[in-house]
Amino acid sequence: MTTKQRAALRSMANTLEPILHIGKDGINDNLVKQAWDALEARELIKATVLQNAPLSAREACDELCERVHADPVQVIGSKFVIYRKARKNSKIDLDAL
Repeated sequence: MTTKQRAALRSMANTLEPILHIGKDGINDNLVKQAWDALEARELIKATVLQNAPLSAREACDELCERVHADPVQVIGSKFVIYRKARKNSKIDLDAL
């Protein structure tokens, strides 16, 4: 992903609300499934790491990206944004960004 593409995705993410909330259980199989399904439907998602989580937003972003085969877009404070192109019916054309 190019710097220009990442900047465009960050801009798109400004209006997103977090749909994943990572708490005391960290990144478990249920959260991975939720992220996988959300990425397939939306491609770009925002997550938040709650205060009681056992890991930082950077650590959560890296682990979740690895487990769902996504690309990190941005980490700010307790929130992060990740992107994965949908296998079918992609809504975001990175080549056009």
